[in-house]
Amino acid sequence: MAFEPPQRLVRALGETAPGDGWLEKLPEAARQAVALRESTVERVQVPGGRSSLVVLVRRSDGTPAVLKLAPPRSRPEAERAALAHWGGLGAVQLLDEPVTEGVLLLERLHPDVSVRSLPEAKALLEAAGTLRRLWVEPPGDQVFETVAERTGRQAEAMRATADEVVADLVSAALTAREELLVAPPESRLLHGTFRQSKVLAAERVPWLAVGPDPVVGECAFDLARLVRDRVEDLIAQPSGAAITRRRIKRLAESLDVDQERLRGWTLFRAVESGVRARRVGRLQDAELLLEFAGWL
Repeated sequence: MAFEPPQRLVRALGETAPGDGWLEKLPEAARQAVALRESTVERVQVPGGRSSLVVLVRRSDGTPAVLKLAPPRSRPEAERAALAHWGGLGAVQLLDEPVTEGVLLLERLHPDVSVRSLPEAKALLEAAGTLRRLWVEPPGDQVFETVAERTGRQAEAMRATADEVVADLVSAALTAREELLVAPPESRLLHGTFRQSKVLAAERVPWLAVGPDPVVGECAFDLARLVRDRVEDLIAQPSGAAITRRRIKRLAESLDVDQERLRGWTLFRAVESGVRARRVGRLQDAELLLEFAGWL
């Protein structure tokens, strides 16, 4: 079978890692991964994600599974470690396999059904409940990137590329980050890139999280990305700013997170994403994110 990477993946890697050669090696790497596990390929998941190739396979005993191949910059080994630590509680199960760098064999969920298929209020409720189960003590023998480290890299990139159009928002976001890092209330293993599309329908339980980019830090950082889910719908509503404030309050109360800390991390993460989108030419995404950030 020809392992043609979906265009969504090609575009995303062209923005973040042009010329690193991973895409050119991907078809052969996928063939080797399938052969090593004696699997049968059903199809490549399309449109798929922006950071990995997802292949639906059947194991030698007929069990459905997912083969995921990701470049080093997507930190697949950190994902492997986090999934092993969660052990299937709240997240997709990591299956036994020959360990190959950059390749994960995962429990098959329903890849085309996420909580985004639910009405908005129900989707937020189910997503938040899934996220809560992931917030556990990090393993003592495994070093994950911390929130301070990750946001430090992001802050440097924001300073280096921000112009006068976004200067005020960037300044507010950087100030919020500095204040939030002074006394974080807890240190938990976090999903790192959690949103509604990362929660898929499953058989063991109704919903499970996929695709973590794990990080260790406070829970409000993880929840902040969920606040802006369906941002295009929020922006389109005259009362979008008020809805956003209510969403922050509701999510903070339901997950026992400090409301002001959640607002601060939501601001930082929205501005960081907006500035990054501007940097790579996704101007419509940038406009939505920065307008949303302005409400905070």
